[in-house]
Amino acid sequence: MDNLFIGEYRHQLDDKGRLAIPSKFRNHLKKGAVVTKGLDGCLFLYTPDEWNKLVAKLTQMPISQGNARAFARLMLAGAMAVDLDSQGRINLPKYLMQYAGLKGISIIAGLMNRLEFWNEKKWEEYKKKTEKESEKLAEELFI
Repeated sequence: MDNLFIGEYRHQLDDKGRLAIPSKFRNHLKKGAVVTKGLDGCLFLYTPDEWNKLVAKLTQMPISQGNARAFARLMLAGAMAVDLDSQGRINLPKYLMQYAGLKGISIIAGLMNRLEFWNEKKWEEYKKKTEKESEKLAEELFI
């Protein structure tokens, strides 16, 4: 369980775009990370190893299919390499903060192989909707 990102954390995004990473995850990000546009209006952050796995999958998608090209563009063109500073923070580029609507309190959600960064209000709305549909989701996904 040591190498998994799990849990929900609230951290302040400062005026310079710096976001503190929960201390329990910092060891996994010593080699840096990649942050990119995610799905559902959030950002995804991957370790270099997990990023390379994703890139390998993206490069195998058929370039002739419009949806494959669009998804690859979303994930790759929006990506930025980031490093932790001495205080365990990453500096998010302005275009990514704008994409996810990040300001003030931000949610950091651990989802096994990645972290997600959410606008606090969007996260609460998403969570409420998902929690209401949890039984239906479980029935559809766990056949």
